[in-house]
Amino acid sequence: MTETSHPILSTIKPVVDASKHVHIHEMAIEAVSEWMAYESLPWPDFRFPVIPDGPDGNDADTMDFIFLTASINFAFTDFERHVVFSTNYGGTERCDSDAMMACLKRAYDAGTPILEGQYLAGVDRTDLERIFTGNIEMPMLDERVEIFHELGAVLKEHYEGRFHNFLKAGPRTTSAAVERLIETFPSFRDESEYRGQRVAFQKRAQLLLWQLHARFRSDGYFALHDPDELTVFADYIVPVALRVLGITSYTDELEDAINARKIIPRDSEEEIEIRAATIWACHLLTRAINERRPVDRQVIDPVVDTRLWTHYHETHWPHHLTITTAY
Repeated sequence: MTETSHPILSTIKPVVDASKHVHIHEMAIEAVSEWMAYESLPWPDFRFPVIPDGPDGNDADTMDFIFLTASINFAFTDFERHVVFSTNYGGTERCDSDAMMACLKRAYDAGTPILEGQYLAGVDRTDLERIFTGNIEMPMLDERVEIFHELGAVLKEHYEGRFHNFLKAGPRTTSAAVERLIETFPSFRDESEYRGQRVAFQKRAQLLLWQLHARFRSDGYFALHDPDELTVFADYIVPVALRVLGITSYTDELEDAINARKIIPRDSEEEIEIRAATIWACHLLTRAINERRPVDRQVIDPVVDTRLWTHYHETHWPHHLTITTAY
């Protein structure tokens, strides 16, 4: 990808260059790439017990389920008690986004029409309290109700009630697909302003496209033409991985605030710099890894994201807390 013209990276780099609270250590990137480059680094296929395969091989259900989970893939830690949402599914305790998907899969298995626009448009808080049964109340439940209402209204009016119909005639280039998604479903838009300049992250929109591409690329049901244009997904977990690996460091004030579980306000310089550093540092890490791998074993940014997220999403290292639906 060309950073200067990339719709996300071109807005991220000025933040990294001007950052006061977060620093990227390129020597650490080189050091980590020296060993990470020799791991297998497989592409995920998102075939998990908490994601349906669809009845009789119905890939449409799988696609629509992934869309639904991506739409509310944010805020799984209680902001006051600092407890992570968890639930039991299939005899296994699942936490974080896995728990959210497990709850929706449980509803799907029970016949609740969660993939239908008609249902989503009329869902209420009580419905979601029942669906998201776990150790605590799902954080930001009211915001999730609002998002489901938005999705349901659009799907009912324009796409016969189902998300896969939205994708049928859509573009397959990353930037065009992201833009169409955030224009059609505004709750996916993920942008901030930093010192008067627009910064684009598009975490959930990109995550959705990545999950669909990784799941369906081999059978042709959905594939991006340029998945290498995807960045990593600026969330809570990947910044922790970078911090633990020494790739990033924070000012003492920011480090103390995170360790004390203080809220880092959305759109504050600190929050934007954490997310920008996450995207840029992982982009540099991917590049350094590929310099050490043969041409037939090259990876892309989301593969590195998967490696970091899977290894650190249950770590006890504290992550920053921001009240937002972006991630």
